This record gives sequence, C-alpha cells and structure tokens, in this order.
Amino acid sequence: MNMETGAVMAPPPPKRIEEMQLPLVMMRDIILKTMFRKNTNIVTDLAQTVCLPVTVTQELIDMCRAQGLLEAMGTMGPAGEVSSEMPYQLTDTGKARALDALAQSEYFGPMPVPLDVYAEQVKRQSIRNIQITRDQLTGAMGHLVLPDDLISNLGPAVSSGRSILMYGPPGNGKSSISNGIRDAMGDRIYVPRAIEYSGQVITVYDPIVHSKAEGDNENPNALRRTARFDRRYVLCQRPTVITGGELSLNMLDLVYNPTARTYQAPLQLKSTGGIFIVDDLGRQAEPPQKLVNRWIVPLEESKDILALQSGEKFEVPFDTLVIFSTNFHPNEIFDQAALRRIFFKIKIDGPHQQDFLKIFSLVARKKKMQLDEASLVHLLRNKYPTIKNIYANYQPIFLIDQMISVCDFEGIPYKMTPELIDRAWDNMFVKDEHIVK
Repeated sequence: MNMETGAVMAPPPPKRIEEMQLPLVMMRDIILKTMFRKNTNIVTDLAQTVCLPVTVTQELIDMCRAQGLLEAMGTMGPAGEVSSEMPYQLTDTGKARALDALAQSEYFGPMPVPLDVYAEQVKRQSIRNIQITRDQLTGAMGHLVLPDDLISNLGPAVSSGRSILMYGPPGNGKSSISNGIRDAMGDRIYVPRAIEYSGQVITVYDPIVHSKAEGDNENPNALRRTARFDRRYVLCQRPTVITGGELSLNMLDLVYNPTARTYQAPLQLKSTGGIFIVDDLGRQAEPPQKLVNRWIVPLEESKDILALQSGEKFEVPFDTLVIFSTNFHPNEIFDQAALRRIFFKIKIDGPHQQDFLKIFSLVARKKKMQLDEASLVHLLRNKYPTIKNIYANYQPIFLIDQMISVCDFEGIPYKMTPELIDRAWDNMFVKDEHIVK
C-alpha cells in the first residue's frame, strides 16, 4: 500500500528483490559497478548510493557472493560491537565482471525504476488531479496587474491540466503569467532519478530542472530505519521547463551519450507532472506548425513515443500542462487542425490606461522614482497618442529604468520630469526611417 505525503501518494520502498521488477543481471551489475567506481565496501554506504533499503541491498550482496563476485573481508572493529559492519570487496572475477559491465554501460549509482512502475506513480501524482482555486491563482499572481476576466479564463484551463495557448501583443506579461501558474501549483511530486526500459537506463532527475523539496535532505542514518518512501525517487516541487527561441525538435528526443552508453530524458519527460512552457512561439528555427504537430499525439492521448538508438520505439507517460505563448495571431502560424488540439486559447491584451497608471505607480514606488503629475500628463497627452494610445505592461518598467539611468549619469535625484520622459521615450522605439548606405 502506498504511503501518502501531502496530497500525493508516495512510492513505497521495496522490501525484497522481487519487488524491484528489474532484471537480476542489471541489478547485480549496477552493484558491482558502483562498488568498483565508488570504492564502497560497507552495505549501508552502498545502500545509500544505490538508493535502496539495506535489506534489499544485502540480498543483492548475498547473490553476488553466491556467484563468486564478492567476498567478505571480516568484521570492522571489536567483535560484538553493535555498530560494526561486515565489509565486502570484489573478487578478481567480480572486478572482471564490473569492467565488462562498464564497457557496456557506464551507469552506476541509484537503481532505476522500471518504466511500467513509474507510469503508475505518474497516475497517482497527475497534474490533472490538481484543482486550483481562484484564491490560489490570484495569490500566485498578486504582484501582477491583470484584467478582471483573465483569472476567470485561466482558472479552468490550469485545473484541467490541458494545453493552453496564450497570445497577444509582446510585452504584456505572458511569460510572467506562465510563471504565476507554476507558482500556484504549490504541491510536490516524486521524480525518479532514472528509469529503465528494455535494459536501457534513462536518467530523469535533473537538478537544473527539478527543485528538491526543502527538508528532504537525505540523512545518512535514515537507511538504517524504515525509509519514508522509495529513495530511487526525489521529492520535488512540480517541475517547470521553460524554452524559448532555442527550442528545436531534436530537444524532444532521447539524448544518447555514446561514451556512457546511457540516455537522458528529453525536456517533456523531465517536466512530467508539471508545466512545459514554450515561450516566444514563432521565434524558433522550426516552423510553429511543425513544433505543434510533434505534440499532437501527446496532447490527445496522454502518451509520448520515444526511440532508442536501435530504432525501437516505446511509449512513456505524457502528463504535462503545456503552455504555448506567442506574439503572433494563432491563425498566422497554425492551421485549424492544430488549433483544435490546443484546448484553451487565451488572448493577453495590453492594459487600459487606468491599469497602466497603476503599474507605473507600483514600479516607481519599488524603484524609488518620485512621481510627478505634470510629467505623467505629458506622457499620456503628448507621447501615447503618437502610438495610438496602445499601452503595454513592459513600458512602465522600461521608461522608469531609462529615467533612473539618466539620473544616475547626471547625478540628479530620482524625480520624473517631462525632459526625462522624452529621453526615455526616445529609447523605447526606433523611428521608421530610411538609412542611406
């Protein structure tokens, strides 16, 4: 029976080798390679390294001894001492087997989780099991000034765990909204250090992508007691993968390391149980339609198809909230079939004048720029009409930062003036003019 931590059911630690559901030869070889590479000879140390309970590690040690691959070295310390442990070492046959196994795959350390077992854990911690409330979403975006109806549109989209397309003019907070959605999740899930399929190891846990939950630092003595959950997993905040113009189709495939002869999970597999944000869609080298076509099967069937070096294809869970964000109108970059498969389409417009002034005031207060009524009037009456009174969320930050830079250079106090407004405005846009070459 699974244990529960918060709202997510934790994977229980295995009690016997049979519960591992891994090939015996693979487990044996990982034990031998780990002892060879890490120079580890104490069962509790080895158990911590391979992320297994001591009892299961001892079973594997006994199996290796029975095959003549390991031998006991005698007790450590005085006889009868409670803390003493029997150290083990590789025999000549064991060293030869470890070297042969390393030639086939350099992977050692944490035992992988079988793909089928991991798929069951994905169901238990599915992002579609989350129900985000209005208060949670509003709280996560409290630092943003948003239109009244935006939360009403975002809430059902996030709670559904389905795909979202956010579109609209640049500089209006689509990226910030995506990050706010991530912050609203709040709970934690279990990320496998590595998974196994068809005898191949695929590393999943990535410290760059996954944020280990605070308070989950491993205690070296914890393995002497009953572990709270299977230590082949890491308890993490729900992951968020953010890509932009650098995204290419090959980043969505397994990454094979020919030297180590192991695989690394692609970005969407690392984001399982969390959010995958495709920012600046339309800026990638790949056409947007081609990128979305790659997501059609995962979005519709909640599974992805990956391929090994051998060409063998297999299914992995696809349990990710995909958020596409673009400055282009959807009809310009997608056909209707692709748009149909993106479940929610939400337009993010620029602020009205009242919200613009609210943002301007908040930014000025934060950056200690003293407001001036005459300067604001000058900005609204003389500058914005030249761009048809089109406001954007990024503009207050841009203008105030420009004015601060001028004040710092000139050695004058942070206070708005019409002249500073003019100088800042000139840097926000480039005049449409012909340059003689």
